[in-house]
Amino acid sequence: MSSNRKFINQIEPFIDNTELEYLTEVVKSTFVTEHHLTKKFEDLFKDYTSSKHVIAYTNGTLALYAILKSLDIGPGDEVIVPDLTFIATANAVILAGATPILCDIETENFGLDLNHAKKLITNKTKAMIPVHLYGLSCKLDQISKFCNENNLLLIEDAAQGVGVRYNKKHVGTFGIAGILSFYGNKTMTCGEGGLILTDDDDVAQKCYRLKNHGRDVKGIFMHEHIGFNFSFTEMQAAVGIAQFKKLDKIIGKKRSLFEKYCNRLKNIDQIELMNIPVNVHPVHWFTNIFVSDVNDLSKYLYDNGIGTRRFFYPLHLQPCYQHFSQDLNSDNFKNSFKSYKRGLSLPSLYALSDNDQDYIIEKIKRYYE
Repeated sequence: MSSNRKFINQIEPFIDNTELEYLTEVVKSTFVTEHHLTKKFEDLFKDYTSSKHVIAYTNGTLALYAILKSLDIGPGDEVIVPDLTFIATANAVILAGATPILCDIETENFGLDLNHAKKLITNKTKAMIPVHLYGLSCKLDQISKFCNENNLLLIEDAAQGVGVRYNKKHVGTFGIAGILSFYGNKTMTCGEGGLILTDDDDVAQKCYRLKNHGRDVKGIFMHEHIGFNFSFTEMQAAVGIAQFKKLDKIIGKKRSLFEKYCNRLKNIDQIELMNIPVNVHPVHWFTNIFVSDVNDLSKYLYDNGIGTRRFFYPLHLQPCYQHFSQDLNSDNFKNSFKSYKRGLSLPSLYALSDNDQDYIIEKIKRYYE
């Protein structure tokens, strides 16, 4: 690794004095648990996503769990989830007591493969959780139609989908409920945190109760329902509001990074690039390429001071899921396995300079020369 050049991370948050100003306001106020900044953060996303209800949660995983519980999905129920996703999608189903049923993906958008999903439906199937991976969108019109025809609840995992729109509508708002995540590496971050999006009054009320110790309002000590503490904090809200003010800039920068990578790498025969459908307004959380020698290229770039990231490890290969009764042969997940084997995420951070991106591109070109 070159000693005179700073290592280029694959991803990092865009944080400056804006976050510090809002955090200082929280510290001075002494209100550090959910208060007016949390409501302001929720309201910002009501407007941004056109959702009737937005409920802040500790993180996206618990937000997904809360939706499942609010819909009475639990032991004996099955939920279809994509094989290629971060493991939290399936783990939320397990936490609710239900069984995740793994489904292959479509390679063009990493969305659920409905042809495979049709073969997975049983009388136990209650819901489907499509995941909008890497800032893209699933084919929500087809998935919505499929769920309606098969009497399935549609729950969207849009953890990586802040700002993504499908047919001009924000992802996470097509089904009965959806979630967004604000983990540290997301397009915008709160450090940790998630939001539930729903237009359903009953789901919203149950999700709020579940995070508020079973109460409809804070500050009382009569609990009519079983609940827990999955609350947000004012510190998270402070960072989130500051980040939201920069969201358009972040999305714009990620788009320009993606376009430059594509324009400069498109003539390398060994590299396959993403094609974005015209009805999807993506947020290029990560810029991904597909190559046959992903390990060698990744190591070469690391040795030259450039961080990359492999795709998520397919769920059917996860050691902790090998007890599943579902047939986990890779032949049943060909697209998922192929995407994992060939996918590599390039540096996609807001702070990436033109010079650093030029350096990355030249190193990739030199590797294939």
